[in-house]
Amino acid sequence: MTNASTRRREAAAADREARWPGFLAIFAAAILHYALPGRLILGPDWLLIGVIVLLLIAIIISYRRGNHDLTRVLTFVANGALTMGLIGSLALLAWGIPHHKDPPSVLLRSAALLWVTNVLVFALWYWKLDAGGPYGRDSAEGPIKSAFLFPQFLEPGGPAKNWSPNFVDYLFFAFTTSTAFSPTDTAVLSRWAKGCMMLQAIISLTLVAVLAARAINVL
Repeated sequence: MTNASTRRREAAAADREARWPGFLAIFAAAILHYALPGRLILGPDWLLIGVIVLLLIAIIISYRRGNHDLTRVLTFVANGALTMGLIGSLALLAWGIPHHKDPPSVLLRSAALLWVTNVLVFALWYWKLDAGGPYGRDSAEGPIKSAFLFPQFLEPGGPAKNWSPNFVDYLFFAFTTSTAFSPTDTAVLSRWAKGCMMLQAIISLTLVAVLAARAINVL
């Protein structure tokens, strides 16, 4: 009986979605924010990355201890801080255009950093909110109730019964949203997901408009 229970636990652990890509994305977004010019950072330039590092330590500890509720809350706090930093930096970037605050090279680098941050931040939101987050998807019995209609769900007799998206799937969706300003191969079903997607597309479109305005201004 003990051996059977051990095998069941090992099988469940093998099927569990890896968390490290999401944790790495949080840290990468904080690094990108730190790499921005000081003018585009609200408060001290070390503040956000310091907060994120502390939160990541707490997230990893709580996850290893099996406290999934605390892990979920801390992840939301970390991504919320990254989202506020992203929107604040975008506002400062746009404000500096008519005032000629940034040379073209700095503007281009800042817009690129914010664009990548936008992709990472919203991939994290989709990853944590969809179907109860990774823990909710791991513990779901049967097909998950996803806010996104991934192509795998449409395969007749395919992996819909035992397949669930992981962070890379949400990262791809966030990337296509930032590039095409619309979904590509994945339909959006839930209202909260549509709202997040619209906000992400607005941020991405604003970054493109900022670059276009600067290019016209240079001409």
